[in-house]
Amino acid sequence: MLAVIESGGWIMLPLIFCSIVAAAITLERLWSLKRNRVIPQHLLAQIWLWIKNDELTEERLDTVREGSPLGRILVVALVHWGEDLAEIKERMEDAGREATHELYRYLNTLGTIAGISPLLGLLGTVIGIMRAFASIESHGAGDPRLLAGGVAQALITTAAGLTVAIPSLVAYRLLRGRADGLVLAMEQSALRFVDSLRGRMRKPGAGEA
Repeated sequence: MLAVIESGGWIMLPLIFCSIVAAAITLERLWSLKRNRVIPQHLLAQIWLWIKNDELTEERLDTVREGSPLGRILVVALVHWGEDLAEIKERMEDAGREATHELYRYLNTLGTIAGISPLLGLLGTVIGIMRAFASIESHGAGDPRLLAGGVAQALITTAAGLTVAIPSLVAYRLLRGRADGLVLAMEQSALRFVDSLRGRMRKPGAGEA
């Protein structure tokens, strides 16, 4: 493997770096975009239980806020309940934009890696071909071994670029789709929560269910 990397020349270094970054982002996003981490299954039921029992304390609000992106959105509605409904929804939209930004974190970087890796491979191909032609110019075309280094570099870097780009693109599309679905689910959950909250109570902590 080391010999293959050496044959690819210096262009292999950024390709290796890109592969490491892409793998790290993919693993981190697969963990962070688990549905239960973004939209906890029993979050709404727990909040309603606290409201019903008049147990919605500041500490519990902090717990909900720090527990998930959806929790941060719901806490905005709870904290500002009693204000104008349009203003509450605007505040929730602001919180939703922040949560959405968090869900899409690093995905642009992953997409960029998927886009530039083939170009880096192509650059290595051009460098390898230039190296082969330089050998021909210097020593003639009588000995094919003189061309082997340049041709090997061209082929290796092309293959390396595609090897990094293909899984990176697949991961980007997969994670982007997962993030889109979670954003939509968060919006629906938040809207249902506001509608239910408006129907059940006038203000959190007032002891009305």
